[in-house]
Amino acid sequence: MDSTFKIGGDLQVNRLGYGAMRLTGQPGNFGRYSDWEGGQKLLRRAVELGINFIDTAEAYGPGFNEEIIASALHPYPQGVVVATKGGINKPAANDIRADGSPENLRRGCEASLQRLKVEQIDLYQFHRPDPKVPFTDSIGMLAALKKEGKIRHVGLSNVTIEQIETARKIVPIASVQNRFSIIERDGENILDYCTKNNIAFIPYGSLGAHPLKQGSPLANAEGFLAEIAQHHGVKPNQIALAWLLQRANNIILIPGTTTISHLEENIAATAIKLTNDEFEALNQMK
Repeated sequence: MDSTFKIGGDLQVNRLGYGAMRLTGQPGNFGRYSDWEGGQKLLRRAVELGINFIDTAEAYGPGFNEEIIASALHPYPQGVVVATKGGINKPAANDIRADGSPENLRRGCEASLQRLKVEQIDLYQFHRPDPKVPFTDSIGMLAALKKEGKIRHVGLSNVTIEQIETARKIVPIASVQNRFSIIERDGENILDYCTKNNIAFIPYGSLGAHPLKQGSPLANAEGFLAEIAQHHGVKPNQIALAWLLQRANNIILIPGTTTISHLEENIAATAIKLTNDEFEALNQMK
């Protein structure tokens, strides 16, 4: 099992990253994070522990999540990759609107550049296809922003295989970020497509958590998952992450947390080596 993956063929990152979404206001990940200093400390600790891939989005906050990352880490240590997303407007916690218009994508990208304090975004992901806008128009703008040097690599999120193939005819696609976990595998065919084509697959909800809800259905896991965790002397959540890391070498994990202890627990999952029997049994678990 490889411990790193090269996004777009040139951005080498450790495969256990950090999803920063939770460092925003609650509920609904809306507003400024209440413990700004604590959030900064957590981000710095993540980098100290070897995490060099951080995932965010304009919609988280909105804007505040990118700002806390820049306030904690800029100037960014060498090798740290910050990925963000655009194409969603979020005027309220429970009001999330897809806006994949070329104008909004350009505005969002340029605003993210300012908040992150960079001249080029390492990985800019289209957050969600907009049914009101031709998909090719949205991707065409991302291709233009890449050509202008404002984006290094283009990624997609919440997409189908057909949409990935359409986008790849316009611009190279370096990553796909879809919902996927040991208990939610509807997109397994998309993962397999990305693996075959050397596209980074970045599962969100890797511990089964929903963006608008706290907690995880794995927290009180029973059955075989818990048995394996007990055998390894770890928690079911850590086995769920270890399974993902073994599932495919192009998977980059971005579990989110607001505590350093949970962060360290997630990182410890990278040291877990499932036996072939355990791995195959988990593959069959539904």
